[in-house]
Amino acid sequence: MARSMMTRLTVLLIVLAASGAAAAQSAAAAPPIVNPAIDPAAFLRVAAAALAERERHRVSEAEFVRMAREPGTIVLDARSREKYDELLAALLPDKDVRILIYCNNNFRGAEGPFPKKLASASLNLSTFVALYDYGYRNVWELGPLIDVAATAIPFARGLAPGP
Repeated sequence: MARSMMTRLTVLLIVLAASGAAAAQSAAAAPPIVNPAIDPAAFLRVAAAALAERERHRVSEAEFVRMAREPGTIVLDARSREKYDELLAALLPDKDVRILIYCNNNFRGAEGPFPKKLASASLNLSTFVALYDYGYRNVWELGPLIDVAATAIPFARGLAPGP
């Protein structure tokens, strides 16, 4: 009985090792999708620097109200996670729904509808992270930098060049 159990365990380990090696080989064989307009490492460096700066830029309620009244000040409402959850739940109630994302940094050749941004500020990165944080796991990001004139991606009317 012990020998039979050891044989099964050995076979199981061999199967697991072979499937793991095959998966690693398959992943290694696929060429990476390169897009110089999206830089995740720079995004993480900027995020770390921004968080350090954020600590020095937090103000009391009274200071916030005073600053908000000064000319040349814009107040942005970032809302709570609960309110964002409500919005996402209304728009994307199924956390298993497939979500495809892209941003300006996936396209070139149309500065009007797709103005160039810093590679570290590509909204692909923060959008993917935010959706992941909210529990969406079936999120897919367009990888390459594509010429708008050559893309097969359909755009909403008025969001891309042309008639």
